[in-house]
Amino acid sequence: MVRSLWSAATGMNAQQTNLDTIANNLANVNSVGYKTQVAQFKSLLYQNLQTVTTTANGDPKPTSSQVGLGVRTSSINSIFRQGSLLDSDSDTAFAIEGVGFFGVRGEDGITYYTRNGDFTWALGGNGGMTLTNADGLPVLDSEGRTLSLPRTYIASRLSITEDGQICYPDDRNNPQPIGRKIGTFQFSNPGGLMRVGNTQFAVTDASGRALNEDTTPDVDKSRIVQGYLEGSNVQVANEMVNMIVTQRAYEMNSKAITTSDAMMEVANNLKR
Repeated sequence: MVRSLWSAATGMNAQQTNLDTIANNLANVNSVGYKTQVAQFKSLLYQNLQTVTTTANGDPKPTSSQVGLGVRTSSINSIFRQGSLLDSDSDTAFAIEGVGFFGVRGEDGITYYTRNGDFTWALGGNGGMTLTNADGLPVLDSEGRTLSLPRTYIASRLSITEDGQICYPDDRNNPQPIGRKIGTFQFSNPGGLMRVGNTQFAVTDASGRALNEDTTPDVDKSRIVQGYLEGSNVQVANEMVNMIVTQRAYEMNSKAITTSDAMMEVANNLKR
């Protein structure tokens, strides 16, 4: 019965982690570029009560007798499903259709990747303007450099093509490429990326190195849509159902602890 207490306790801990994950998904339902997370579980060790070759009469038997010792959280996976495109009035709102990521340069000098295309042009001390995200981190171009332009350009007149080309109108008001592109990057295994905040990811050995879509052959290139943002891919109805299932599982584990406690109380009272 002590095994049942510990097994149910591990189940309650696992379901608490599951509920935390669901709550975080619901909290970020309106976060631009957020990718939903799913908690995965695995069984703990099994204890042998009877070996394969042992029976009460000493005869061989084909199966053993094992009892499990509970459950634990094995991983929390990110689901990189495409989110819906949301209309935006900003000229520096960009959504990605495809599997690509934008690149931003962190304050520590490390490149991070995001699907959040809510950018803005920031004026720098060098007399130019730099495309940055909401945290002020500079966005990278297709060559992995900070995307900066001279201040002679008027930000409101800049436009972006589907392949990331930055264009500026000529004397006839026809947009012309200026030779700079917003960089987009892919990964062989995006599920291996490490979250740094809710919408930024860092490269790991599991994800593989970033593949520049502009220089890597044989990749399906992403499409950049100006004037739109990618919403989160959280399915509220599914998350609410998962929350109910998680709550019921937590209650069942709690009931198992209560039942084990009652059985131990009965066993302790047999001597009376």
